Amino acid sequence: MKLTVEDVLKFKSMEDARIITGKDFVNERTVQWISVIEMPVENFVRKNEVVLTTGIGCNDNVESLKVFVQDIIESEASALMIAMGRYIYDIPREVIELADKHNFMIIEIPWEIRFASIIEMVMKEINDSQHKEREKSEKVQQELLKLILKESDIKHISKFIQRNIGCSIIITDRSGSILEKNCHGQAFIKKWKEYIIQGIIPSGKETSLSTHDPMFQKFQIIETEDLTILQLPVLQVSGHSQGYLFVLLPSDTTVDSFLTEFRVNVLEHSATTIALWLSRKNAIEATKMNLRSDFVQELAKGEFISCDQANSRATLLGYNIKIPYVCIVGLPENLEALFKKRKHDYDTFEHWLQSMNHYIGEEIMYAAQSLKREAMLTFQGEQLIIFLEIPFKAENENSTNFLDLVERRLGNLLPEVIISWGHGNYIEGFQGFAESYKHANVALHIGRRKKGLGNRMVYENTRVDRVLLNLAQNKDMKEIIMTTIEPLVQYDKNRNMDLISTFSAYNQFHGNVSQTARSLNLHRQSLLYRLRKIESLTGLSLVDPDDLFLLDLSIKTWKMGISETVFQ
Repeated sequence: MKLTVEDVLKFKSMEDARIITGKDFVNERTVQWISVIEMPVENFVRKNEVVLTTGIGCNDNVESLKVFVQDIIESEASALMIAMGRYIYDIPREVIELADKHNFMIIEIPWEIRFASIIEMVMKEINDSQHKEREKSEKVQQELLKLILKESDIKHISKFIQRNIGCSIIITDRSGSILEKNCHGQAFIKKWKEYIIQGIIPSGKETSLSTHDPMFQKFQIIETEDLTILQLPVLQVSGHSQGYLFVLLPSDTTVDSFLTEFRVNVLEHSATTIALWLSRKNAIEATKMNLRSDFVQELAKGEFISCDQANSRATLLGYNIKIPYVCIVGLPENLEALFKKRKHDYDTFEHWLQSMNHYIGEEIMYAAQSLKREAMLTFQGEQLIIFLEIPFKAENENSTNFLDLVERRLGNLLPEVIISWGHGNYIEGFQGFAESYKHANVALHIGRRKKGLGNRMVYENTRVDRVLLNLAQNKDMKEIIMTTIEPLVQYDKNRNMDLISTFSAYNQFHGNVSQTARSLNLHRQSLLYRLRKIESLTGLSLVDPDDLFLLDLSIKTWKMGISETVFQ
């Protein structure tokens, strides 16, 4: 229970004390400290401190006394007690008006009362109160340790903390992601994720608590449009945060009134308990995630010797690979560019990428659960590999619904992230995982080259493109293609005329010069000049069907990526 100025005035030795100003606040002013101060005040007075003075530096100088009282007020002291009868006989009207203006308490005490007696009584009450608070907080600490020893889940730990501090809390990992999601609604979780993406949570700013007390400086204040949040780091041995404890203050509660010594102690003990819980959980989760990730990667690369070996590993990790899966690969295209925009909020790109992968992975698993599909997921650098269950024969339709849901949710959470998708096909048998992954990668590569970034490509729709790629693998064919197109590539590179696009448009409109010129926004004579230049550079005639076919085949194959290994 807090000691107030009213409690101090109830001491027997204070029965002759007289309240001059601030009488209405006598039971509201908390007393945490007591001291004797004469001029000058400087920074020797703390918040919630009762100041005793004789006014020896003021004598009959009203202005000096006024400055002295103003300094005490600005120090946020609880009250000023002035010993009357030696240096000050009457408190000037100007000083009383100043105190009234700031709702500050000035109390007259008789000269005969010894300051030492007042200090002794106040300190005894404060020490007794602190002792009781320490006993309460130590009891809470013991209960928290029991919860850890019983291997209680984070939900039970969270509820215990909330009961003891009388306020809602959020426990997160180092990226700010909520650990006990079942305690919060979807709307709140979505809002919290937005705070994380915006860099509001976790806060890296200095504390804004107006106190020099080291006990309170561990807390950081985060102000949102509808919440005041206190942030306390959950530290590990290295001194880095492995998580955070957030306190959601009620709208009618101030930070100063909430942070009592008891609550601060409870929150510190709670942070230690959460650190122990996180250390255990992180060790288990990291091992489990690494094992699952390695398993999915080995499936994708076809590294299992037998079906029995793959099934055995899958069962241990909670996967069922006896049901049909199709592989989908995704490639976020602009993560480094996005990181540069928010670089100040994160230590390294790897730290930020880990957070982004976590959010993307969460939304992918949520989409699978919503559609009641099994899913296996892993990341290889920035590329993500998904094996999605397809219970019906319409595998493309099932996967399309899945990707629609994923993109809709990611669009709300990470609207700036651009992801390209490659969709494999279902192939029976455990070796089909590796084949489906290869096909998904081929679809991704073709889709990025053909449709641009941020699109989807299904392997079944790449038949023509795959024929072209296979042709390009033949040494003689590759030589013919590059000999045919190289003059155009070099000319475009040197003159910036884009003859290749000109031919593609001309061929698309079946040799119709007028339509081609309109589509390219060119004058007819300019187009004819370009067409003649194409013929002269390649030695091919655009009216000869065989020459036209060869040039079209060469350009389409070159666009599929053959240029990446030739013109560098």
